[in-house]
Amino acid sequence: MSDTARPEIEGTEAEIRDRLLDAALFGVAFDGWSDGTFRAACADAGIDPAVARAVCPRGALDLALAYHERGDRLMMERLSREDLAALRLRDRIALAIRYRIEAIDDKEAVRRGSALFSLPGNAADGARAIWGTADRIWTALGDHSDDINWYTKRASLAGVYGSTVLFWLGDDSENCAATWEFMDRRVADVLNLEKVRAQVTGNPVLKRVFAGPNWLAGRIRAPGKTRGFPGSWEQPVAPTSGRPTPVDPD
Repeated sequence: MSDTARPEIEGTEAEIRDRLLDAALFGVAFDGWSDGTFRAACADAGIDPAVARAVCPRGALDLALAYHERGDRLMMERLSREDLAALRLRDRIALAIRYRIEAIDDKEAVRRGSALFSLPGNAADGARAIWGTADRIWTALGDHSDDINWYTKRASLAGVYGSTVLFWLGDDSENCAATWEFMDRRVADVLNLEKVRAQVTGNPVLKRVFAGPNWLAGRIRAPGKTRGFPGSWEQPVAPTSGRPTPVDPD
């Protein structure tokens, strides 16, 4: 095809990516997030393949990630209209997860995406996407932790979100009632673990038992507080006398 015959492309990279994604979703149900789906999306959206590759260098994989990102964005827009401060923490977490699942309700696209990200070469991208969802939720809920809690909260929530999505994929109950019951149980489990951790911290005897591990965990800082990612190790101050300086775990 000559340059003069190519369709006129207008819009930002994000807009072009959205057009490709909208065009691809129909084909995903049949061919998954594949090269064939990506090529068909280019044709259906009237976007030159060279332009599409510039926006999505990895083709359908980048479109699948864009699909996940769209769900996060819709969730955040919906959460921004809620008075989250008026809700209990467990209700805020459950509401965020529910909004995230309801934001993108195409089960086949999600199922095909789960298969794509289960491949060894794509697993890191899939894990990063789910971690990003958990981070957005905690940020929306006002989490300001800057130590190991930043990680444990997001890791726990990522597990709850991931398991809830898998349950939802196989749920045929009316209005997904079984999914929301499953989600509530998982959220309660996470909050119970947090309650146990708080009890350990407040117990003088257990606090001494866990003083060493807690001190080590306290050397880790969340990425928002440092330049590194996913965190960094804070070295103790080097002694000046030449002798090892005992470190008080408390």
